[in-house]
Amino acid sequence: MTETAPKIRLRDVHKRFGPKAVLNGVDLDIAAGESVVVIGGSGSGKSVLIKCIQGILRPESGSITVDGEEVVGMGGRQIERVNAKIGMLFQSAALFDSLPVWENVAFGALQAKGMDRKAAFDLAVETLSKVGLNADVAELWPAELSGGMQKRVGLARAVATEPEIIFFDEPTTGLDPIMADVINDLIVTCVKRLGATAVTITHDMASVRKIADRVAMLYQGKLIWVGPIADIDKSGNPYVEQFINGRADGPITMDLRR
Repeated sequence: MTETAPKIRLRDVHKRFGPKAVLNGVDLDIAAGESVVVIGGSGSGKSVLIKCIQGILRPESGSITVDGEEVVGMGGRQIERVNAKIGMLFQSAALFDSLPVWENVAFGALQAKGMDRKAAFDLAVETLSKVGLNADVAELWPAELSGGMQKRVGLARAVATEPEIIFFDEPTTGLDPIMADVINDLIVTCVKRLGATAVTITHDMASVRKIADRVAMLYQGKLIWVGPIADIDKSGNPYVEQFINGRADGPITMDLRR
């Protein structure tokens, strides 16, 4: 029986900014339909990793494939075609202030797929309902929404075109614990409904435990531990143990002090 190729594969990926090696030989396979959460401290390269997969940043060396296609070095039209498979929930929701909520949600359908405005409005209302927002929210402006509602609208936009892959960038940042849990539940529900492959970057361990099938910890440019969420509390890795328990003392602090 042939082994199924991963949806996303990274091999020996290196990315530098000047003298700083942000990614220093990253290897990772992400299966179709799997939810992988990448953890690590601020500045550890989590966002850079996602941007390299999307072709926004180009690694100095290494290979990144999506559905078996090499994306490193892809031209603009080709990378747009690959990114049409991808939805994204940004850290700050990143809604367009000059567009009403429904146009934010349907932005991909309007721009990339050329959907007519009536159909796009109906799609937006339907998608908003899936993240627990009423139809009347569609006509509001982003500035009229609370932080939690903005995150829901951002999630609706990420899933509206039913992407095969969804990236979640710090999905619970700035939310109170209850709203954060609501967003985590919505992410799980939306990803399962679509059968999508999910990659989340976060330092919120409550999110990690709810969203992840597998966890990968990025530290000093390398993935120092990758394993099922069920194994994270018995990783045996002092860096992982310090991070997931939020301890000030440990090898990460010692490295920072040097």
